[in-house]
Amino acid sequence: MKTPSLKWTNYIPHQPTPKQAVFLSLSNREAFYGGAAGGGKSDALLMAALQYVDVPGYSALLLRRTYADLSLPGALMDRANDWLRPTDARWHDKEKVWAFPSGATITFGYLETENTKYRYQGAELQFIGFDELTQFPETQYRYLFSRLRRLEGSAVPLRMRSASNPGGLGHEWVRRRFVDKHDGDAVFVSAKLTDNPHLDQSEYVASLNQLDPVTRSQLLQGDWEARPAGNKFKREWFEIVDAPPTGLKKVRFWDLAATEPKPGQDPDYTAGVLIGQNGAVCYILDVRRDQLAPGEVERLVLGTASQDGRGVPVRIEQEGGSSGKIAGMHWAKALLGYDYQGIPASGSKEVRANPLSAAAFNGLIKLVRGPWNDAFLDELECFPSAGVHDDQVDAASGAFAAVTEEPEQETQFQLTTPRRVGL
Repeated sequence: MKTPSLKWTNYIPHQPTPKQAVFLSLSNREAFYGGAAGGGKSDALLMAALQYVDVPGYSALLLRRTYADLSLPGALMDRANDWLRPTDARWHDKEKVWAFPSGATITFGYLETENTKYRYQGAELQFIGFDELTQFPETQYRYLFSRLRRLEGSAVPLRMRSASNPGGLGHEWVRRRFVDKHDGDAVFVSAKLTDNPHLDQSEYVASLNQLDPVTRSQLLQGDWEARPAGNKFKREWFEIVDAPPTGLKKVRFWDLAATEPKPGQDPDYTAGVLIGQNGAVCYILDVRRDQLAPGEVERLVLGTASQDGRGVPVRIEQEGGSSGKIAGMHWAKALLGYDYQGIPASGSKEVRANPLSAAAFNGLIKLVRGPWNDAFLDELECFPSAGVHDDQVDAASGAFAAVTEEPEQETQFQLTTPRRVGL
């Protein structure tokens, strides 16, 4: 029988494990269920969403990073179909919504890029669930809190629930928010494979043993300390300051992604690093980073240039050959009125990162505190590592080179001399 203290509905078809029961009984606003693979986290999240579907007007949202993730066999939508198809709940495929006789709904959605969070800007939700939370940036997670609301007098709790294994782009912020936090506001329910009696544990362990040591430790043991290590940067080399000194010599450098994001893929990011120099010390002032279609990339670059001001030079990494020259001409026209140069890439990414690495080792690179700090340091610490994005590293390396080198006499595509670009 189910645990008596739990809020329950007949739409939940099986008994929760003890760890799932703990998760489902929580009354606080924010809770995270995670750790090792096979701990029953997706079931726990779907159960939590279904707890109040007998209440008129109740509205829940379940999220994955991409639609492809959402629709995989055994993933949330497929699992919900198995549970709810035999009931009197009705599926609306176009909207990806399960509707219940009470008038309650559960919607399935995704947040593929940073701006897709605004898709839910007008929503009024009492439950939001993030499946595989470490695949999301913290900005998306925090924004969705603005959608948690209810009518005056409603007894339905407002709940933000999530589940995930260690690893992924959001590993550090999730660990900081839940695993390392002990004040009770954001509760972490740790679950491992041994907590799920419904799974063939021996066969799953055999499968996990084929993984590399870091991933195996993350998924089999739920180890939040295990992570791929690079050999160029260490987190402790970077002091984080609340504000930089005034009078800095500044440059914004962009590493532009060439691949448009598509469902189920994880293309490179467009990354722009703003750096400022004060004598021998450089300050990383701001990082802009997103997976964008070409038109959105241009809006990001131009919008950021406007915010930085015309006094801040804009440098963009330029590919070789005729295509690179054509792109350079385009950016020269788009950034007319700004100090723009296309900078040809030379040498490998690792070679280009060496000067930045040496300066950081000597304590000469500081970060200004901001929401981008963790993702930036995560990437630097893992660099170079196969399968891990390096766009912020490349942009930071270019920014450091640009701000520390002497100005050249002849510059390519510099808009103060439009005759050089045929304008």
